[in-house]
Amino acid sequence: MNDFEIIGDSHFSVNMQTPMLPESEWLNETDKMEQIEFHFAEIMKALGLDLADDSLKGTPRRVAKMYVQEIFRGLDPSNQPILSVFDNKYEYNKMLLEKDITFESACEHHFLPMRGKAHVAYISSGKVIGISKINRLVDYYARRPQVQERLTLQICNALKDALNTEDVIVFIEAEHLCVTSRGVDDKTSRTSTIAYGGKFEEMSYRQEFMQYLNPIK
Repeated sequence: MNDFEIIGDSHFSVNMQTPMLPESEWLNETDKMEQIEFHFAEIMKALGLDLADDSLKGTPRRVAKMYVQEIFRGLDPSNQPILSVFDNKYEYNKMLLEKDITFESACEHHFLPMRGKAHVAYISSGKVIGISKINRLVDYYARRPQVQERLTLQICNALKDALNTEDVIVFIEAEHLCVTSRGVDDKTSRTSTIAYGGKFEEMSYRQEFMQYLNPIK
């Protein structure tokens, strides 16, 4: 096994930002889809598939459109949600938790699906954000090739910046098909990651957060 395979199987990443080529900002949506369509057709041919078949001939174009407009739309900065914040006029100073936010992403090492739930909470320092914006933020960073650790940090840091507070916590649990459908082929494993700052550095706040996720019945 070479070094690249070892790194990929270890889900290792050294970059908190999604690795992007500088020239990618000059490619428009049409250019991206044309390139992907061409190269995916070559992949299909290398696999021995007959693109003259009615069922297959449109596949490269469908894949290109799906990659650019759906699965990896988070790579386009124009799709970043506007995180409008408002004064906390209710003076609500306790934890606000948005849990069970479902997301779909893709492992950047094998381009296989990674899906799960994100749980996000913050304590207002004077500003609040619309609840749906948290869901949109999770979706934006999920819709790109990812590693789960980076996804967790990107959501956490973006919310800290928007709310001007360190009092943010993000917990993600996800299934990785690069684990459940290949390699070790473990059908039941899940991966958990957490990022937090400010008051959530204190154990009591983290315990309260986790208690809300798994309430005692």
